[in-house]
Amino acid sequence: MSDATEATVRAGRESDLEALTELYNEYVRATPITFDTEPFTAEARRPWLDAHPNHGPHRLFVAEEAGDGGRILGYATSSAFRPKAAYSTSVEVTVYCAPDAGGRGVGTLLYEALFKALADEDVHRAYAGVTQPNEASVRLHTRFGFRPIGTYREVGRKFGRYYDVAWFEKDLNDGPE
Repeated sequence: MSDATEATVRAGRESDLEALTELYNEYVRATPITFDTEPFTAEARRPWLDAHPNHGPHRLFVAEEAGDGGRILGYATSSAFRPKAAYSTSVEVTVYCAPDAGGRGVGTLLYEALFKALADEDVHRAYAGVTQPNEASVRLHTRFGFRPIGTYREVGRKFGRYYDVAWFEKDLNDGPE
């Protein structure tokens, strides 16, 4: 984690779309971490970016490498948990780091910024689905106070095999006074 201080975290912006799409596509092409099976174009990914404004409970934070390059090292989001209105105080969170940024504290920096922003929102619970096995993600979520609540067994098939998804829950705010 010694390189963690060489990154800054900021809100995502329109100019990040290409880099964020390529980072995500690395996971689409090479891992079962996401169950998307076909890479995206940046334009196809635009609705995802637009669903994460710089205010409200659905946010996007980006970790950018310090220095002239400003390469994106990762991102974290809070998204709608389900489309029905009664779910509005729950969010699904996720974090993706560039493959060479793992173990450097980037995920921690991103979740710190995300949960700090959510502290001012009317959000009661955060949920995270983690494709198994993924010990690094389980450790990150546990460190942030998530607790396991169940596992969907063999819920997704990718690369010719089935994968489980473990679900984690985190208590957030108590809601409006």
